[in-house]
Amino acid sequence: MADILKAIEEQLPRGVVGSTIFEGANIVVYTTDIAFLKSGDAKIKEVVNTIKKRIELRADKKLLMDQALTEKRIREIVPKEADIAQIIFDPQRSIVIIDTKKPGLAIGKAGSILKEIKCETMWTPAVQRSPAIKSKITNKIREVLYQDNNYRKKFLNNIGEKIYKSWNPDKMEEWIRITALGGGRQVGRSCFLLQTPISRVLIDCGVDVSSSGKDKYPYLEAPELDLNTIDAVILSHAHLDHSGLIPYLYKMGYTGPVYMTAPTRDISALMALDFIGVAYKQASAPLFKSTDIRSMVKHSITLHYQEVTDITPDIRITMYNAGHTLGSAMIHFNIGNGLHNYVYSGDIKFGKSRCLESATSYFPRLETLQMEATYGGRDNNYPPRKESEEELLNFVNDVVTNGGKVLLPELGTGHAQEKMMILEDAMRNGKIPKIPIYIDGMIWDINAIHTAYPDFLSNSLRANIFADKNPFVSEIFKQVGSAQERKQVIEGGPCIVLATSGMLVGGASVEYLRNWADSHVNGLCLSCYQPAGGLGRQLKEGAKEAKFDVNGRIETVPINLKFLNIDGFSGHSSRNELMAFMNSLNPKPRKVIINHGEQSKCLDLASSIYKSQRTETTVPKNLETIRLR
Repeated sequence: MADILKAIEEQLPRGVVGSTIFEGANIVVYTTDIAFLKSGDAKIKEVVNTIKKRIELRADKKLLMDQALTEKRIREIVPKEADIAQIIFDPQRSIVIIDTKKPGLAIGKAGSILKEIKCETMWTPAVQRSPAIKSKITNKIREVLYQDNNYRKKFLNNIGEKIYKSWNPDKMEEWIRITALGGGRQVGRSCFLLQTPISRVLIDCGVDVSSSGKDKYPYLEAPELDLNTIDAVILSHAHLDHSGLIPYLYKMGYTGPVYMTAPTRDISALMALDFIGVAYKQASAPLFKSTDIRSMVKHSITLHYQEVTDITPDIRITMYNAGHTLGSAMIHFNIGNGLHNYVYSGDIKFGKSRCLESATSYFPRLETLQMEATYGGRDNNYPPRKESEEELLNFVNDVVTNGGKVLLPELGTGHAQEKMMILEDAMRNGKIPKIPIYIDGMIWDINAIHTAYPDFLSNSLRANIFADKNPFVSEIFKQVGSAQERKQVIEGGPCIVLATSGMLVGGASVEYLRNWADSHVNGLCLSCYQPAGGLGRQLKEGAKEAKFDVNGRIETVPINLKFLNIDGFSGHSSRNELMAFMNSLNPKPRKVIINHGEQSKCLDLASSIYKSQRTETTVPKNLETIRLR
């Protein structure tokens, strides 16, 4: 593989290649010949069939049409109905990005419009969907990728050189191991180190938002972990307990890639910015700065579901739908060219929701499965989704018909959007009164990200978006964008408020609760996981009062409002769903590692899997290492 670029050039006609470089695990041939650019795809396919790697043909910079003329021509070629929002040029890679509300119209039948643009301008066009909801933050996150084109090109090439470098066969001892740096027998700060003789890969790196001090963060000081030797970071999804510390890695000097889906890139950056904001509100110094978040985005490599890519010389990954939140992924590792196949589940939902399809349970090969146990205890089963929805709507009707206000503390991504779809459908069909539904916190910007990536949504929701029946842009939803607007909502009439955080750990939801808690007519519905010791868990256990920090002064407020806790909306699998996932797995794993759950739930789930499947199970503590092979 060391001479792969030379081998490619030798198979192409003489005089047509300007340069051949890596772009991550992919390879790009830049041609100086216009005729070959227009007709060379067939020859490129022949080479691909020979070396079994992805190759893309692009124009050398010398051939590119002037940017102003190119933009003018693109706007002439692309139908106006496509509604182009902006056109972004990446001259170092000969790519032009067309940001449009309707990508299908910009692509054309069988890619005809893109082919026309490439033939006339020599630029390689790429189409991305612009959010149906305007979001300055979302636009800023995307712009980071194109602000330093030259660095990005060199960065991707360096990754490819590392992936395809030859290795010493004498060092190819056949061992693979995984170390728990966080998330072992606990929910929060998920972080695992995958090691082979030649590779070091970090899987997730989150924070425990309900803890303090050292217990809040993974064991990054563990002797096994050296950021200078980490080849790649892989992020399963954007929730802070999996993503929250990744910007800190870049602050500490990590300069390698972080692999994730595109929605996860956007949402994790947004949540990291919010993490900084919460730190400032709590009068504490944030662990990292916005520049470190920019570094994370700049070093990101995004993958679609079921897209296979090499990340080190001996590790290839594929991401599969986890059903947990937008862009969430299970990671399939093919290690040592088939030597061992390992799946890290991250957080999974083995059941269809309004926003997402159920988690995948089929993999080409599987020897070791690592899976979550958030609700793995034998008593952690939910009522059917339909019953949970009816319970929520009955609660809303009971509160608002008596002149009250309903507070729904939500996770910014996943939970909130699921509730929005339920409420929008119920209000449109007359099941609940037509009252304002206010969206507070980062939920609004994450809604925008949902509208930008419909391909990651459920089949039914995606179909509605493509048919211009996008429920996210319904007029019933109103954004709360300032402290003054929040005050008006607090003092106003009957309404429903969806606000972060879902765990009542800081955020707008705490302020609404403080103002509404002492009134018997108002209502609070919890449906997110509530960590031990947190305010939400205290309310679930029957607390009659709550303490709030108001500008450094502790204020005690009686809890008189109507209270409802519903577990049926969780983005995590219930106990029955986890067991159904195990039963549906194809092929069956030889070993199962249980993590991401309170100790009793992890041990309970492990025992049940062993008894029902006769499969080896293990429940590692933090800092324990397990040999996979």
